[in-house]
Amino acid sequence: MTISILGCGWLGFPLAQNLLSRGHTVKGSTTSEKKIKKLKQSGIEAYLMKLPDQIHDADNLAFWQSDILFLNIPPERSDDNIEKNYPELIKQVVQKATENKISWIIFASSTSVYSSTGGFTSEEDAESGNAARPSGEAILKAEMMLQDSSTDVTVIRFGGLYGYGRHPVKYLAGKKELSDPSKPVNLIHQTDCLNIIQRIIELDKRNEVFNAVSDGHPPRQEFYISAANHFNLPKPHFLKNGRKDYRVVSNAKLKKELDYTFSYPNPMDHTP
Repeated sequence: MTISILGCGWLGFPLAQNLLSRGHTVKGSTTSEKKIKKLKQSGIEAYLMKLPDQIHDADNLAFWQSDILFLNIPPERSDDNIEKNYPELIKQVVQKATENKISWIIFASSTSVYSSTGGFTSEEDAESGNAARPSGEAILKAEMMLQDSSTDVTVIRFGGLYGYGRHPVKYLAGKKELSDPSKPVNLIHQTDCLNIIQRIIELDKRNEVFNAVSDGHPPRQEFYISAANHFNLPKPHFLKNGRKDYRVVSNAKLKKELDYTFSYPNPMDHTP
């Protein structure tokens, strides 16, 4: 198949490489002129596309001529009007994909669409107005707009992403008075992200929503202190008390419907 990846960054670029290795034709977009050469050297058809300005550029027309669009553009959290602007951006992307008869959009969503205090959380538990933060609310609105389109859509709600140079402890190392020490983490390794996307394509799992979160949910304090020790970083310091109502995102549907076993089931098994 021909697969277009809108956003060839930390997740999109290795996904493109993996899909190429499986015989697919891959088109990839980037906002960086420097990265165009890197994409081309990997065998990816590369397109410079800054959204929304360059969606309709003639130079990018061929990007939209594909069987599948992997939509991998997160919202800008610094945007003061994120709940309006992000769904509007995704709407423009969907319109362009529909015009060019792309039959399937796979949307990289986030578990931030859920309430932060929802307890055991499955795919049916996302409700408008209850998202953990404004970016989650914006993503949920984008999901709903995608699902109302005429194109087949699969939504993958990824947990916190880590692996291969990216780890959330690097943002918290050495910080003081962090809240909620016993709050469970909901994370997923890059390798599992890639394998899950490929499995969804192989099984043609259209018009579904999947939570993509690893099996293990260690407490926040235990996880981050262990990771700081592993990476030789200053330990974060947590307050002793915190909320008792937390969220644990379930991956049961994904494991069952994709017959999937995680390569990195426990985030406590630290990787580079």
